[in-house]
Amino acid sequence: MIERIETSARMSRIVKHNGVAFLCGQVGDGATVAEQTRDCLSRVDALLEKARSSREQMLRAIIWLADMADFAEMNAVWDARVPEGDAPARACGEAKPACMVLKVEIIVTAACSSISSTKSNKV
Repeated sequence: MIERIETSARMSRIVKHNGVAFLCGQVGDGATVAEQTRDCLSRVDALLEKARSSREQMLRAIIWLADMADFAEMNAVWDARVPEGDAPARACGEAKPACMVLKVEIIVTAACSSISSTKSNKV
């Protein structure tokens, strides 16, 4: 069974299948990479909670930076927020953002419970 949570015509914010939650990419508010990374991770946390998961259950993270020169600044926030011993497999690269004020986007895949307390569309 595939469960789609917060689905619109274009995308679902969460798709769950076989105990794995696939989150849509998250961007954040703020003027700096550090501020945007903190906000991205807060948004990831909210989606993980809806998926009945947590940071400790992250399996993979893909991080896009508008400028790889911001790698160390993003990592400082990431390292402070990801539980020690529970780091996911991760990739980071540079990509042109959809909006020029965006500096970072984070995409997460996580293990989760198969039961959801949110309204969803089942396929």
